[in-house]
Amino acid sequence: MIKDKITNYLTYSNLSDGLRAGLKYLAQTDFSTLENGTYEILGKDVYAIIQEYFTKESGQLEAHREYADIQYIIEGEEKIGYAELKHQTPATDYKPDIIFYEDKEEIFISMQAGDFAIFYPEDLHMPCIMVEKPQKVRKVVVKVRV
Repeated sequence: MIKDKITNYLTYSNLSDGLRAGLKYLAQTDFSTLENGTYEILGKDVYAIIQEYFTKESGQLEAHREYADIQYIIEGEEKIGYAELKHQTPATDYKPDIIFYEDKEEIFISMQAGDFAIFYPEDLHMPCIMVEKPQKVRKVVVKVRV
């Protein structure tokens, strides 16, 4: 897992081509001109999902096998639970690129506008958690095939 400000995206230019393309997209796109939805960056290998929602009190840890997530906050703030995938108990069957886990052994990272976090397949994460009370968040999740 990596967490930083998008203004530092060039620091990560040595990552994979897909992660580099995703970070560049986040740093150079004016999201005020885009509607919520899915946008291809490098076809199905790297694409962005722009979404809005209200944060919630709790959630469930999730992981992906085919894609890494770059989660970027456009507006608002939230906490994201994080845990390293070890021997947690799956709560659901694996569906196309998502599986949920029962365990709650996570730590929380704070995410504010301009922050991004990269979650690899070995990183369990629980996004959309409220900081003090529910609030509206606008976020981009860039999916990068690994």
